[in-house]
Amino acid sequence: MTRSDPRLGKPAFEAGVAAIQAGDHSAAAEHFARALRADPEHAPTHQYAGGIAFHAGRYREALEHLHRARWLDPKNPQYHFGAAAAHWKLGELGPARQCCETALALAPDLNPAHDLLSNLTLPGAFYLDVLSMIHSHLRPRTYLEIGVADGQSIALARPETRAIGIDPEPQIARPLGSRTSIVATTSDHYFATRDVRSDLGGLPIDLAFIDGMHRFEFALRDFVNIEKHATPRSTVLIHDCYPLNRLTAERERQTVFWSGDIWRLILLLRKYRPDLSVNVIATAPTGLGVVRRLDPASRVLDGRLDEIGREFLALDYSVLDADKPGMLGLYPNDWERVKVILQ
Repeated sequence: MTRSDPRLGKPAFEAGVAAIQAGDHSAAAEHFARALRADPEHAPTHQYAGGIAFHAGRYREALEHLHRARWLDPKNPQYHFGAAAAHWKLGELGPARQCCETALALAPDLNPAHDLLSNLTLPGAFYLDVLSMIHSHLRPRTYLEIGVADGQSIALARPETRAIGIDPEPQIARPLGSRTSIVATTSDHYFATRDVRSDLGGLPIDLAFIDGMHRFEFALRDFVNIEKHATPRSTVLIHDCYPLNRLTAERERQTVFWSGDIWRLILLLRKYRPDLSVNVIATAPTGLGVVRRLDPASRVLDGRLDEIGREFLALDYSVLDADKPGMLGLYPNDWERVKVILQ
């Protein structure tokens, strides 16, 4: 078979790109079809044609183009990610995961691939939606949040809840309730210098959310300090407990998508505090820990923080290879079942 002249495909491809930029997908599709007739082995044209089909909801057609692009240029991570997204839309989760992992092997900091892999690994309601449902279900009198960032999570506190957010550099970008206050300091300094019960109107901490530094030892100290001011009926939530992979679980940030080594805290609590109820809801992006049956009188951890901390800092990520879901207490992201562990 005689191959068409690639030189004839270039102007059609460029016209297609221009049409895309102008927002005319119909014209772009015609240009790319003409380009592929002239040069059927031009991977970027297959990617663009696949993108148009994807946005039109023709996922099988999109997948055909993207797989062809992958075959023509297997080292391009965007082609693998595009195929992953098409597989995902088609409900083909195994191939979607495989394509995502291939994309990340080629481009470890490809954030959209991390996001998709997170949704594949931890399907269902997003963690902020789960957090909102927990607020509505528990209706806490008081709420303490460590690491407020732009305020999207502390804004979920109910109007009647006395809420305190702790962050050394808060960047609040949304309105907060009249009973919510932000303390611009580190959590260590806050617990060392403030009367927590006084700040909460004389009440204990009913609900807390640890989402500060993505370092295990910080989260450990936060948990110990929170428990002292809680009750057996209180709940502590911990973000970033279920890492996607080794790279995003490193202590030093190497990727945009990053959970750090908070997973170590879950292992520690399950070993040294069997009296606690410790689960991790399988919610994207990186799990939501739920700790119940707190004991404010416990000093199991408080007197041995450095010793126990060193023990778990010495663990390599590969320790999770044996049974990551079991070791981290992964729990279904099903609200009716989540309510059971909140009783």
